[in-house]
Amino acid sequence: MYHDFNYQATLSSSLRAQWELDDVFRADQELDFSRQFLPESLARTAEIESLSPFEQRILNQISGHQYLSIFGIVEEFILPFLLDHARPHLLGDDWRVRAILNFASEEAKHIHLFKRYHRAFVRGFPVDCQVIGPSEAIGQEILKHDPLAVGLVILMIEWMTQQHYLGSIKDDGDLDPLFKNLMLHHWMEEAQHAKLDTLIVDALAEGRTEAQIDKAIDEFFEIGAFLDDGLATQAAFNLDALEKAIGRPVDRHAILPQQHQAGRWTYIGSGMVHERFKATLETRSPRAAQRIAEAAPLFA
Repeated sequence: MYHDFNYQATLSSSLRAQWELDDVFRADQELDFSRQFLPESLARTAEIESLSPFEQRILNQISGHQYLSIFGIVEEFILPFLLDHARPHLLGDDWRVRAILNFASEEAKHIHLFKRYHRAFVRGFPVDCQVIGPSEAIGQEILKHDPLAVGLVILMIEWMTQQHYLGSIKDDGDLDPLFKNLMLHHWMEEAQHAKLDTLIVDALAEGRTEAQIDKAIDEFFEIGAFLDDGLATQAAFNLDALEKAIGRPVDRHAILPQQHQAGRWTYIGSGMVHERFKATLETRSPRAAQRIAEAAPLFA
């Protein structure tokens, strides 16, 4: 057995870790724009030599806004996915139904949290920062795929947010303390969500043939390509905002592909190589694990 997760224990852990929105980010709190928002391992802005340190920090803050905006979009399609998964089990395992509905409730709270962050960012940042969307259209495109493919994408995202906080955010003293506190509390609840997603993926994969899982992996890659196109568009939006904020054009030919690759690692690659995600794939289909491992370097 590659994990010992179950619905009852995970629900108990979730209830102990829960927090209230106002205790984490009040509606009147302000961000510190003298600090960075995203760790360098994700933003990759300090390595852009054609930008001054001030301009690198501005692009870092735009990337931080992008980070929570995109995770807000992601959480919006996770909600209906969870409700669809819970519906067939309403008269079955009570722990399972309660755990999944609590999971959905926490994701709705995270969407609310990220909207508060967005409003604080808009209050303090000098120009508008465009974000891909609308979120409803992105969600519809993703949710039209095989539920196993969607479940794997969500599982990858849940585990990679764990790694982002523990590996890059937790000990970074250069980040805005309010942003760090937000990410700490997000991490606390997402730690339980990753376990529940593992159980959901197990259920969706149960009884499938190798060919059926292979087909789901094809659709996993289709979703990945769709997200990758969005990340390329988002990288261009970020440079639009940077040029407006600093009042000069930048070397888009060099910076655009570099920032697109930073987004690829942040939102896709860092999840594809997460050990927990790889363990789920290996258990269900070594061939699926191999296909994703072979594609991962493209997103490094």
